[in-house]
Amino acid sequence: MTETTHVRLRKFNTKETYPEQNLDNDLCQAVVAGGVVYLRGQIGQDLDTRESVGIGDVAAQTEQAMANIEMLLAEAGSRLADIVKITIYIVDPRYREDVYRTVGKWLRGVHPVSTGIVVQALARPEWLVEIDATAVLSER
Repeated sequence: MTETTHVRLRKFNTKETYPEQNLDNDLCQAVVAGGVVYLRGQIGQDLDTRESVGIGDVAAQTEQAMANIEMLLAEAGSRLADIVKITIYIVDPRYREDVYRTVGKWLRGVHPVSTGIVVQALARPEWLVEIDATAVLSER
């Protein structure tokens, strides 16, 4: 393996995080490279316990995803105000208002570019929304 100047935060293997699926991928929750923070898509899951939260409640899942994003950005040396792009995946177009209203509370005044996509399903059937974000490092 070659050395890299990228910083990889919260490394994991899908064999452990998705034991019900036959996977074996080395991933992480965030990568900092070239002054940019790239986050893995966040869902309604507690990052420390790996427990799903807000099952059946898209707003609660969105709150957890945004809390995860805020926490990961802080760990990477960034913050919500430094987000430049978000992509929101929902499994039902009827969830759009609840999801965007919740995201809007977290990103008030930030003005990132945003893409919204309706997908057939996410990695687990109980997950209703997934949000990925890209941010720059804070100039604190």
